[in-house]
Amino acid sequence: MKKCIEWLAGYCSEKIVPADKAVSAIKKGSRVFISTGCGEPQQLIRAMVSDTNLTDILIYQMISKTLAEYVDNESFLHRFSLKLFFISFAMRQAAFEGKIDYVPAYLSQIPELFASKTIGLDVALIQVSPPDAFGYCSLGVSVDITRAAIENSRLVIAQVNPQMPRTWGDSFVHVDEIDYLVVHEEPLVTNIPTIAESEVTQRIGHYVSQLIPDGATLQIGFGQLPYAILKYLDTKKDLGIHTQVITDGFLPLFEKKVITNKRKSLLPGKVVASLCMGSRKLYDYVNDNPMFMFMNSSFVNDPAVIARNDNLVSLSSALEVDLTGQVCSDSVGYMFYSGMGDQVDFIRGSAMSKGGFSIIALPSTAQGGSVSRIVSHLSEGAGVATTRGDVNFIVTEYGIAELKGKSIYQRVMELAEIAHPKFREGLIEEAKKHHYIFADQLPPHQEDLIFLEDYKSTFQLPNGKEIDFRPLLPSDEFEFRNFFYSLQEETIYYRFFYHRKLFSHEVIQEQWAAVDYRKNMSIVGVTSSGGHKEIMAIGSYAMAEEGRAEVALMIREDFQGQGVGSYLVRVLQRIASENNYRGFTATVLEENAGMIHVFKKLYPHSKMQRIGNEILIDMDFEDSAS
Repeated sequence: MKKCIEWLAGYCSEKIVPADKAVSAIKKGSRVFISTGCGEPQQLIRAMVSDTNLTDILIYQMISKTLAEYVDNESFLHRFSLKLFFISFAMRQAAFEGKIDYVPAYLSQIPELFASKTIGLDVALIQVSPPDAFGYCSLGVSVDITRAAIENSRLVIAQVNPQMPRTWGDSFVHVDEIDYLVVHEEPLVTNIPTIAESEVTQRIGHYVSQLIPDGATLQIGFGQLPYAILKYLDTKKDLGIHTQVITDGFLPLFEKKVITNKRKSLLPGKVVASLCMGSRKLYDYVNDNPMFMFMNSSFVNDPAVIARNDNLVSLSSALEVDLTGQVCSDSVGYMFYSGMGDQVDFIRGSAMSKGGFSIIALPSTAQGGSVSRIVSHLSEGAGVATTRGDVNFIVTEYGIAELKGKSIYQRVMELAEIAHPKFREGLIEEAKKHHYIFADQLPPHQEDLIFLEDYKSTFQLPNGKEIDFRPLLPSDEFEFRNFFYSLQEETIYYRFFYHRKLFSHEVIQEQWAAVDYRKNMSIVGVTSSGGHKEIMAIGSYAMAEEGRAEVALMIREDFQGQGVGSYLVRVLQRIASENNYRGFTATVLEENAGMIHVFKKLYPHSKMQRIGNEILIDMDFEDSAS
């Protein structure tokens, strides 16, 4: 501290003033910007509030903490008006009560709002680190929209705090750009979410982890849930980061070398961010760490810049999602709850990224399980932060809904499947009233199907391509239909013993409606084609008699002869064994040599009986080949 004061005294002693004198330069009626969140200059805020000469002051801030101490004071509200770009937890009640104002704006565009004078600024109150030998201070943990505010304010007042870390990137401000310097050391604001470990969080983390590939570049949005999900990514490799805010949730991934930034296409080796909100441990980690580049929100949040990151995965949260895919993330009905933040910028950027996509994660219920967050229509007054055309994946503790490119009918079925089981039937009935789905549509199973996760597996073909196997779901209707129509007549004949021509909605609905995932099961093999998932195989068993199930397979012609059938039978056997079956039976046309070969290979002691041109095969699990 002493060295800092000596340097400033030698360079610009006239600028060093106490906090009360600095804020006295603010004129009545001024529009004042205050640095964001954990970078806010607490001493300057206290001095400004204490100066009773300051009246009719308009304050702009993105995330506010210190001012929450004053919003219940009538005198404060009479003198100051708050306009926030994001409503923090500390300010939520004040927002509900109409004591503060909310400015809905995309983070990427706020700097331009300042530059164009759409939002005019007179004063910027900022917090910086002590200057280096060349006179450069650092904005540290709050670059975001602060840089733009400095450039567009006639008066800049800085609290110089030795506890502010020096960060790399676009964070440096020369003392020549600052009008008054208030040297005051104090701990930075900290922000450490207290999140109790829960089964809901674990399950959401499990599903999100399934979607995120090794080498992806991540954006993690504001909120407790995205923060909590980070711990479930600790088995990934070579992740990169391009995000608005860095929190303590990232620290274990840095320490375990899960985040290396090696495979980033934009600024490889660098974590790109705009803010840092967390603990002192986190601030020490980013201090003078060249791995981090803290940049303006106009850069970090620009969808065109985001899209330059290949395989950019955006992860954010929401308050509710309707059955068509509309997302509300900033209000509960008419009550503003948080903000648009970085969600839309990153969802659109990820959509333009090569190999990129977005995930919106949310618990299936709210208010102790009494209210569904998957809804037939958004609550009255709720704002659409993300349109149905922008949404890709929605994740709850009950699974993953993929909406991109899907019709309203498909979206309803995907989202109903991941709603809480007790709300599924009601959602289907509401969708029928809206004419979103067929009037005879059956609802998804009304039970928790988390056990189906154990029935997922991956098989690698001889050419290295992978096929994912999983249980058939109601939302697979269109892909199931497309699979049947992609097959050659001979393949269909071998399965049904006649030339079946039609696979209608009613026929396919009967197929999955018969699946109870215990006595009856259908497993589909899914492969990726141009980023789109296609069914290329299906295997089913159904109870035939006590202890035995009838099994049948269909495999698309271009995947036959590569071990898919044998693998699929083994998967079905494992599941059938867990459900107390002792063996399979099958009826196969005698000319279907490929299928007969599969069964003989897997069950060398199987019993075969010819009836006309059909072969009846009886197979015991205990006699199966290893």
